[in-house]
Amino acid sequence: MARLTAALSLTGLLALGAGSAYAAGLGQPDPWQLGYQEPATDIAERVVYMSWWLHVLAAVITLFVTALLIYVCVRFSAKNNPTPSRFTHNTTVEVIWTVVPVLILVAMAYPSIKLLYYQETVPESEVTIKATGYQWYWGYTYNVDGEDYSYDAYMAGGGYSSYDEMVAGMKADGESDDAIPDEMEWKLAATAPMVVPVNTKVRLHVTAADVMHAWTIPSFGVKVDAIPGRLNELWFEATKTGRFYGQCSELCGKDHSYMPIMVDVVPKEEWDARLNSVLEKYAGKTPDSSVKVAAASVE
Repeated sequence: MARLTAALSLTGLLALGAGSAYAAGLGQPDPWQLGYQEPATDIAERVVYMSWWLHVLAAVITLFVTALLIYVCVRFSAKNNPTPSRFTHNTTVEVIWTVVPVLILVAMAYPSIKLLYYQETVPESEVTIKATGYQWYWGYTYNVDGEDYSYDAYMAGGGYSSYDEMVAGMKADGESDDAIPDEMEWKLAATAPMVVPVNTKVRLHVTAADVMHAWTIPSFGVKVDAIPGRLNELWFEATKTGRFYGQCSELCGKDHSYMPIMVDVVPKEEWDARLNSVLEKYAGKTPDSSVKVAAASVE
């Protein structure tokens, strides 16, 4: 009974943890986090909502089956039922335990497919960016007025084996204290961000130059494989400004954990200046004209 009580308590905690998204941080994980990161897109909010109800359903089924097992163990024990029945079939019970799970799966399938369709159907987008996975960093390409502007984003501080080594290495390279990521951002911070405007539909074309990678931002609720020779895509519309982190989610090689993703979501009125400063610093050039949200596209 002690083990059973512990198992039931853990089931309840997991179900509650799956829905406690707002207990987690915005844009990055928190220590001892149980739930999702705080959603920053409509897609992520739908994913969290769907996951919450699926966990509730799973918890209810688990409790029901556990209670049924306890009843059977007690009711039909040798002490309470010394002369067992000898029947082998019960048509009613067999129909119920076949039909009810099918109905549950059907009830789960409709909202699941609806959410998947919403995620995978890319709407008319205002900004299109290309992300290319390399071993082991990301490259981003913006197209402004027909000209490409590309830059690469590595892990901030390089591939050090510990946080203290990273701090020492960055200081030896002359980096200021402000440029050194804190311990929670280590292996999440990148040397250059991808910059997008808030409340704007963004289409991301994703590919790879060498092996398979995967681009993801948990707070956006999006993830897609980056495959050499193939152009995949995803979309998102960030509803909150801030800095959002992700990591390559495909086992791409020995330095897999040194391949962070960093996205800065800025107000629309600041996007021109912010993107221009990023392109000037990391791509080595800036657009001749002001960046227009609807004009940025990658074929």
